[in-house]
Amino acid sequence: MRFLITGGAGFIGSHLAERLLDRGDHVVLLDNLSTGSMENIRHLKNSERMEYHLDSIENKHLIAELVDDADVIVHLAAAVGVRLIVESPVRTIETNVNGTQMILEAAEKKRKLVLTASTSEVYGKSTQVPFREESDLVLGPTTKCRWSYAASKALDEFLALSYWKEKKVPVIVVRLFNTVGPRQTGRYGMVLPNFVRQALENAKISVYGDGKQSRCFCDVRDTVQALMKLIDAERSVGEVVNIGNTEEITIEDLARRVKQRTSSSSQIEFIPYDKAYEPGFEDMMRRVPCVDKLESLTGFRPQTPLNEIIDRVASYMRERQGTSSRVASGQTA
Repeated sequence: MRFLITGGAGFIGSHLAERLLDRGDHVVLLDNLSTGSMENIRHLKNSERMEYHLDSIENKHLIAELVDDADVIVHLAAAVGVRLIVESPVRTIETNVNGTQMILEAAEKKRKLVLTASTSEVYGKSTQVPFREESDLVLGPTTKCRWSYAASKALDEFLALSYWKEKKVPVIVVRLFNTVGPRQTGRYGMVLPNFVRQALENAKISVYGDGKQSRCFCDVRDTVQALMKLIDAERSVGEVVNIGNTEEITIEDLARRVKQRTSSSSQIEFIPYDKAYEPGFEDMMRRVPCVDKLESLTGFRPQTPLNEIIDRVASYMRERQGTSSRVASGQTA
């Protein structure tokens, strides 16, 4: 099969491309490198079944051509990370909504299958844990730009499902819960890579807020496996599906776990939200998925233990630090 992955040089996109190439598919990547990186796909460039385009998802003519040539479109291109969302709300909304509409319009002509990535953020301030796909969404006020990302992704979902209901474009919507693993950057506020980097440097591990907020972390291998299984399952079309691990941990305990597993001497410091982001910043206290629907559709549920996830991220970062040190000392080209 021929896949088009938007955001293909990003963290999840590069791992998905890797798996698809391994099983013999043809993969076309589109990325403007605003948050993605060529380093993520450098090891794939020699494949005869992979091509990439460094361009914007708003290039209408290119999108039309790439979608027309694809069997399946995996739409991952989006503004990501809490810090980016707070600092660039206009970019967040325009990137998410305009990009999704461009993909769906192009897919409509030949009714190509589109899997579009949404986020657990859409559940907002709901307290109905674990979060189920049919549950109400509870967003904060429009005066808090924190919620612009959630609102834009919720609109993406409405748009995708409307194309399915009205125009018969086959779509699958996935809500991703804190996917983590090698190649993820902490540049835009992703908590686990930031904690691991700080721990390996024996720097202070920065916990925002009081650390009592809890999250569930899903290994990128499990996320990719879930995506591929949903694409292959005909019953997934027209559905909204959670993808995440159900092992819950508070952010304070995550910091302690990272410190322990990396044998770090780091101290843990707590930074108020208004200093970390902006005055009046609001957060979700718990974010736990129900993955019964995913399991029902695919027979699969993510189960990689958190300790293994932390160890994989730490190993990757140590390797990169070693490579950087060798390059700096002239030991490698």
